This record gives sequence, C-alpha cells and structure tokens, in this order.
Amino acid sequence: MRLPRWTAYPALAALAAMFWYAIPRAKHREVSTLPAHERVVVLGIDGLDPELLAETMKRFPELTKNFRRLVDEQGLHSLGTSTPPQSPVAWSNFITGRNPGGHGIFDFIHRDPVSRGPIPSTTTSTEVKTLDLWGDWQFPLGGGESLSNRSGESFWTVLARHGIPADIWRMPANFPVEPAMGLSFSGMMTPAVDSAYGEFTFYTEEALTGEFSIGKKIENVRVGSDDQIATRLFGPGGSPFHHTQVPITIPMTVSLDREHRAAALEVGARVLVLEPGEWSEFVPVTFPLMAGGLADVQGIVRFYLRSIEPFQMYASPVNIDPEAPITPVSEPTSASAELASGPTGIGPYYTQGMPEDVNALKSEVLTVPEFMQQANLVHREGERMLDYALDHYLKKPEGGFLFFYFSTIDLCGHMMWRHTDTTHPHHDPTLAAQSSEGWTQRAGSTWKDTTYDLYIEMDRVLGHLRKRLPLDATLIVMSDHGFAPYTRKFSLNTWLQKNGYLVLKPGREIEKPHHDEKFETVFLMDAVDWSKTRAYGIGFNGLYVNLAGREGGEAGDAGIVDAKDAPALLAELKQKLEGLLDPKDGARVIFRCDLAADVYRGERVAEAPDMVVGYNSGYDNSDEATQGRIPNEVLADNLGGTFNGSHLMAPDVVMGTLLSNRAVLPGTHGLEDLTVEILGRYGIGPQPGMVGHRVLEQR
Repeated sequence: MRLPRWTAYPALAALAAMFWYAIPRAKHREVSTLPAHERVVVLGIDGLDPELLAETMKRFPELTKNFRRLVDEQGLHSLGTSTPPQSPVAWSNFITGRNPGGHGIFDFIHRDPVSRGPIPSTTTSTEVKTLDLWGDWQFPLGGGESLSNRSGESFWTVLARHGIPADIWRMPANFPVEPAMGLSFSGMMTPAVDSAYGEFTFYTEEALTGEFSIGKKIENVRVGSDDQIATRLFGPGGSPFHHTQVPITIPMTVSLDREHRAAALEVGARVLVLEPGEWSEFVPVTFPLMAGGLADVQGIVRFYLRSIEPFQMYASPVNIDPEAPITPVSEPTSASAELASGPTGIGPYYTQGMPEDVNALKSEVLTVPEFMQQANLVHREGERMLDYALDHYLKKPEGGFLFFYFSTIDLCGHMMWRHTDTTHPHHDPTLAAQSSEGWTQRAGSTWKDTTYDLYIEMDRVLGHLRKRLPLDATLIVMSDHGFAPYTRKFSLNTWLQKNGYLVLKPGREIEKPHHDEKFETVFLMDAVDWSKTRAYGIGFNGLYVNLAGREGGEAGDAGIVDAKDAPALLAELKQKLEGLLDPKDGARVIFRCDLAADVYRGERVAEAPDMVVGYNSGYDNSDEATQGRIPNEVLADNLGGTFNGSHLMAPDVVMGTLLSNRAVLPGTHGLEDLTVEILGRYGIGPQPGMVGHRVLEQR
C-alpha cells in the first residue's frame, strides 16, 4: 500500500498530465474591489499524507477532482513536520514559527523531573488555594487556572499587532484561547467538563466490570420490573468546595417501551425518546457544585441507544457548553454562544478537543459502523462551522487571514487503518468487506476503502471552499504530518529494563501478560530503583537520562548519571536502538534517534527529552510505556485496544502535505516556514525566535 516516498511524484506528474483537460475549471466569485489586506486562507487537514493523497487520486480520479485540480495548478509537495511528529508539537511549530526548543511543547506527555511521572504538555495550572472549613468542606480562594505552557507569540497575535484581521477556527493547541483581531476558537487539547480529554460512559445491564480508567466509565444498571432504569450521569471529577474529590453526578432515568422498541431518557430538564441505533442531539445538563444551586457547572452531552434487549447505551464525554462555558473556548468569549445559537448559528457543537471518540472504539463500546456514524456527526458539524466561518470572513471588506481545521482524517485514520491494510495483524477481512455505504453514500464502498473515503470526503470540503472563495484569495492546504501503519508495539521501558539501563527495586517485576491472573500494572514511579537506573521513557517518543542534579529530589531518589557521562550514555543508547531489528522479520524498529542538543534550538531546550526516539513505519511506543509503565514484552503484534495507524514516528517517515493555488518555491519547506510565509504575505518579517523562511513565490 505504501511505496517509497520518491516514487509518488513521477507517477503524480503523469497523473496530472493525464487529467489536465479532463478537470473542469471551477468558477470563482469575482470581486469588484481589492481588499485592503490580501485574503489568505489556510485549510488545515490533520494527518493528510502526500503519498496517500496521490494514491487516492489515482484510484478514484472522478471523486478527487478538487484535489487534482489544485495539484494540477501548483503541484503536490511534502511538508516537513516536527520532531517528534505529534499534533500538539507540530501545530505549536506552526503557531509560533519555532521548533520545540523555542516553544517548549515536546510531546503529548511531559514528565515531572521530580516524580518522573507523566504530566500535561500544553498547559500548566496555578496553585489552588483553599480555606478549610468544617468536616469535608473547604472554600476555594482562587488558583487552579489553566495557563498555556507554550512559549512564543502566535502568528495571529503578531498579525493583530500590525492591524491585520484574522479568524482562527479550532486551531489545535490553542487552549487557553489566544485572541485574534477577529474570532479565535480552541481545538485539540481543549478539555471536557468531566476530565482533561473527556470520558464516555457506557450503560449496560450485562455483567461488565465497572472501572474508571483513561477515556471510559462502565456503569452497570438494573432494569426494574416496571422497565425503569435509575442511574446517573457523570460530570466534573469533584467539587472545589469539598476536600474529597468524588465525581459529581446527576440522576438519570430511562423508561423502556419494549412494544414500540424505544426508550425515554430523562436527564436534567429534558426528556428524550430514542430508538435503537439512534443518536440524540446535544442535551444541556447542569451539575451542582454546592447544594441549592449556589455554584453550578453546565455542559452538553450526546447519547446513543445501542439496544433495548439487552439495554446498552453510550453517553459522550460531557462537553463544555458553548453557550455557558465554564472556561472560554473562544475569543471573544461570546463568539462560542453566537456560533451555537445566534441568528445564523449551527446549534450546540463539540467543544472537546478530540471529538471523534476513539476510546469508545478502542474499548469496543462502539462498533466500527457506530464509531464512523459518530465521526460523521463531527465532520458534518465541521462543514456547517466552515460555512459560518466563511460567511463571517467574506463579509469583511478589509480582507485578512482565515484558518480552519478538520480532524477527521487523523482521528479516523488512527482507528480505521487496519481495514484498508490487508497486511496489518489486526486486519479482519470479513469486517473489511462489509458495506460502508451508510457512511459514505458511495455505491459499493466497504470498510476496506475507509482510508481512501476519508480523502474523498475532504475533496468535497475543498471543492466547496474553493467555490466560495474569491478569485484573488491565496489558498494553502496543509497538514501537520502524514500517516503510516502501526503493526508492532515496542515498549521502550521494557527494552531499557532488559538491557540493564532501568533497574527495578528488589522483589519487583515487570508486568505479567494480560491473560495472567496475577497481572497488575507496574509504573516507573513506584517500581524503579532510581539509585541504579540510568535512563527511562515517558511520552510517545521521549527518553530521559536519570541525570544527577536534575531528576528526583529526595535522598535515594536522586538522579545518578553525571552530566559529563551523559553524552556517552546517549551515544550508546542511540547506537543500540537504531540497530534494533525485529526478530519477527528482521525489520528496523527505530528509524532514527535524535538528541535534543542536535535538533532543538531555543530557550527551552533544557526541558526536552534527552533523546527523541523516531520509530520506523509500522512501529510505535506502546500505550503502556508511554504512560510510564513497564509491560511484559519488548515487541508485540498490535492486535487492538489502541491505534492501528499512526504518525508517532520519525519525521522522515510521516511528512505532511502542502498544496496551494500559488507557486511553491523550490527546496524543502516545513511547518515553521508556513508561519513566516503567512506573516510575509502582509509585509511582516520573521519575529524573534522564529526559524522559518518564505514558501510561496511573491506576486
């Protein structure tokens, strides 16, 4: 399915020539007067891969006319991604025009140098201050606010300083929201009401183990003799007015009508009637932080009724209500409510940073068709939002900048890759052959086509966007990274342990296999003997030296590697990891290891992982090792419960995509260069700390 990257471009050139005369020339809206500021529109498509785009255009030429037309105009170009190619890192490169050493975002997950445990990467929180009262009560005095951990100005802040209007829609890593001279909306990394990433709840009368873990809650329910179910909806993880942080819930009642095969759901002030297989609209809900309504939190939630017999129902994570946000999801703050319920609003919408519920599919709470239905709800919402954004933008006679983001290819690609890739160990040919027409509306489509159909779906978006843009607008279509298969799980901490770099405390062992009745999770923080450990891993690509004077803090917990010995240790680790071969087929597991000192520049290099492990196509750090665990196997087939397509690899393996209706300058270009290009379109030079160059030919 994937060819060496260089083979795509001669084939693409032939493809472009073949269809030169076959491609209809779209008519643009003419403008009678030029705006004061050039109209520059950037369509950000997370995960758009240049090789897969070329392959999709070749296989489905009639369904990719809009991509082919843009390629025909100015070519298909690879776009350098970040090191590592993770979304919050890559989009921070684009936002600031800096590399991670300058903006300080190195992974989805950073580590606390004292505990060596995982901490958030994109935000920090101020200290919470409280006044102790009687019993379990306390009074919050302030603190706890989320602050951005990113350094460097956003490019739209620079534009505003120079009087250039800009609208920023769902920009990843834009939380807390940075204002623009226009509208600004947060995107990926925006928390939900119930947790940082949002947790779905699955209600079932079958005997499943109740659990609270990343991404999910399982709630066992009992159907009464009157066909009534009394249960609860989970909200915030606790109240600031209580010492004990117990999840706040509100009552929920479900009445089953077996004769008419329907269920009436009563939650808050609403009653919903759903049939099996039906998704609800968003429902507003209120969670009391104090009795008597003195302090409430509002949110919105969406339900899916799987079945009545047995009863099974999904509830989405509780999203921040855009009409009454507990924390702003737009600037100005009122813009989120205007989008939802203004005269031309689109209705309630997902505010959660990663709205496609990949965790529900990982946990098999949603089936493949159900997950794609939910993802389709997100995508259609995005299309309505794009029209709203264009209405607002095109009314500005002064012109300016517009950015709009789509997540579908990335998040669906993570979960649906295995159906297209027949060599994937988790490929199910029976499932892959099943019809996907209900999702695609394309006759004859199957789940095996999903990767291509995701690109076809974005072709329609591109076509609609171009029809609405005036002829003189500059259009840039870009992605933060590409995509590759994830067939084998590598556990960095397990490799370090088996090779003597990570040592466990006496009597402690690595995790047993999952099927072992004595299985239990083993975390670095409580199992490792730090007096003998030289290196450990946290995050998807990060490796840290247990450096003296930097790691740990308490006696017996301090780092042991002297600074003068660290370069030799890192060189040794780099050589061994880059030489690691998979015993299954002899393939290289790791494409390249990068030392922070070699690839990062800026004032925050000291916070970076000492080494960034860049996996080869087909390999990633296991979810367990990413969280600081020590799994049983160094290498294992990826057989479910996690992503099956990925981009958390070496940047060379998953380069992004660049398309434009303006000529692209020769040479290689990266995300930071696009930042400089955007500023340059308005006569603004690179700002201090930026490392990019111009990308497009100037008029």
